Amino acid sequence: MLHMKFVVYCIEIYRSAKGLRGKEVYDIFATTGLIDFIDEFYDVLHSTGKQDIIWQIDDYLRHRTPQKNHV
Repeated sequence: MLHMKFVVYCIEIYRSAKGLRGKEVYDIFATTGLIDFIDEFYDVLHSTGKQDIIWQIDDYLRHRTPQKNHV
């Protein structure tokens, strides 16, 4: 079951924290599977504070976004 209101809330707090546009954040969430992650872990995430949610999103993205190799 998709918790759309909570996904939108997460997009908004992440957008605000990172100084991004909503569309940019939505695209990141959609292309990395973050929307499904938020939905799957709704029970845990919705009971934490904004900073914890931002940290969880950053951690998720850090582990799923390919890192560029610096030679």
